[in-house]
Amino acid sequence: MSSNADENAVCSPLQIGDAAPDFQARSTMGEMNLSDYRGRWVLLFSHPADFTPVCTSEFIALSRASERFAALNCALVAVSVDSLYSHLGWVRAIHEHFGVTVSFPVVEDPSMVIGRAYGMLADDAPDAATLRATFFIDPDGIIRARLCYPATIGRSVEELLRVIAALQRVDKTNVVTPEGWRPGDDVLLPPYQDQVSALDAAGDTCWFHRTRPDQDTEAGK
Repeated sequence: MSSNADENAVCSPLQIGDAAPDFQARSTMGEMNLSDYRGRWVLLFSHPADFTPVCTSEFIALSRASERFAALNCALVAVSVDSLYSHLGWVRAIHEHFGVTVSFPVVEDPSMVIGRAYGMLADDAPDAATLRATFFIDPDGIIRARLCYPATIGRSVEELLRVIAALQRVDKTNVVTPEGWRPGDDVLLPPYQDQVSALDAAGDTCWFHRTRPDQDTEAGK
């Protein structure tokens, strides 16, 4: 397993707008490079260890929702410090016990170089206990959002889907999305950028919070 990041470099958390570090690694679906997914959205998510209850529940839910992610042109990629053989044993156990075939690659990161490249681990971290991060990467390889979870709290598949849909929606036209937005809901217009526009809009119901029906037909499907 290798990474474009320098293993001895000082680790700093990646920010929204940063380029996602590329890496080459073994996975349950063969050798892969993150850049292989260029042109698609990628949900890159990590977990501290195989055979853990919280992560098992997530793998089951994500696999069952795989077609919904595919409909958004979004690939799922998991990463863990455990070995490829441990990953294979875990996905087999999930299939045997729950009847679910894990539908995405699970990448091995035994040296924690990927975790450190993404700022999920401190340079002096003795183990992978903090590896519970999620990165939303756009088709150009740019990090557009990130979420972090403790080991005791499972991710919400519905929220992951919602964030991807919202990111795609705001990329299409000059709108922003309100709290809890889902495809088909009203959208918000960006705030005025100059005093003249703000004063001219004084008669609006609420000039700093302007909603309108979503006119994007794809978002409403």
